Amino acid sequence: MKKDNLKIVKIGQNKSLFNYEKKILINELILRLKLGYYDHEKEKPQRVKFSLEIDYENKKPTDDMDIKSIVNYGNVVKLITKLVNKKHYNFLETLAESIFSELFKDQRIAKIKLKIEKLEIVKECSSVGIQITKKRSYEKF
Repeated sequence: MKKDNLKIVKIGQNKSLFNYEKKILINELILRLKLGYYDHEKEKPQRVKFSLEIDYENKKPTDDMDIKSIVNYGNVVKLITKLVNKKHYNFLETLAESIFSELFKDQRIAKIKLKIEKLEIVKECSSVGIQITKKRSYEKF
């Protein structure tokens, strides 16, 4: 019978054997805003629904006393609300790019899946919209 050779590996104080892959979920955030290319869309606000999946990585576990140790979904909601109130967007795609630009300032964020739907624009549909997934360039699609 062969004897197993086991080695004990010591990890430095600042090193970890683990990486955390985390996901923030924001489902059906509904805001009223002026959004659209056509004149009738610029006249009055309409209901728009946002849903996001934000993947981020961290080498440390969450510190229960430090809100900066997480990507805060409350801050994401505030950011989207601020962006849509700041200016008029003609297209869902340009609004999406503004959201991506702001969120990717956090270097921990690796991927965002964003869905934006207009809820009142086409009477025959419950909603119309877009879904875009954007990753950092070092990620594979």
